[in-house]
Amino acid sequence: MARFGFKAEDLRLWALVTATVRPHKPTKKPEPEPQTETIKIADMPGEMTAARPAPAPLTPFKIGQSLKPVSGFKITRAADHAPDPIEPKRKRRITRERDPIEARLDLHGLNAFAAEARLKAFVQQAFANDYRAVLVITGKGISENGILKRHAPEWLADPALGHIVAGISQAHARHGGTGALYVALKRRAG
Repeated sequence: MARFGFKAEDLRLWALVTATVRPHKPTKKPEPEPQTETIKIADMPGEMTAARPAPAPLTPFKIGQSLKPVSGFKITRAADHAPDPIEPKRKRRITRERDPIEARLDLHGLNAFAAEARLKAFVQQAFANDYRAVLVITGKGISENGILKRHAPEWLADPALGHIVAGISQAHARHGGTGALYVALKRRAG
């Protein structure tokens, strides 16, 4: 007799497997006692004993639970080296094209190394041409997590471009949305 499309042989095998499974019983470990260390200091008679603090006990962590940072420290992403965002009023002017987007660069089809080189050269050339705002199209990638989309802000944060890039922001939907960036450029001196 087949139940839910399973053969009788499959059900028999599953019954054998489930009969041998037992629930996991966690064992509670005793808390360690503070360790003592004997310290001998030169030119001092006798010995000194110091207690080494016990390590903090580990607390259970469940999937989906947020991690609380230790007081005094802030957890930040190491790869978050993006330039400052464009000022809101300037971004609004660029979005509405009151400040024109003077050049566009499409990075589709490039690997990370070629895209980085082309992006940096493009931004430097735009600065040399005295452009104030450009559009960089990175594409969204698979699940909106593409390599170019993730790394373009880091490439624009390169110290070699620090005197050029004033800020970056995600583009408006009519200019590419999450797959594009507005790059605001600083004015050239002189």
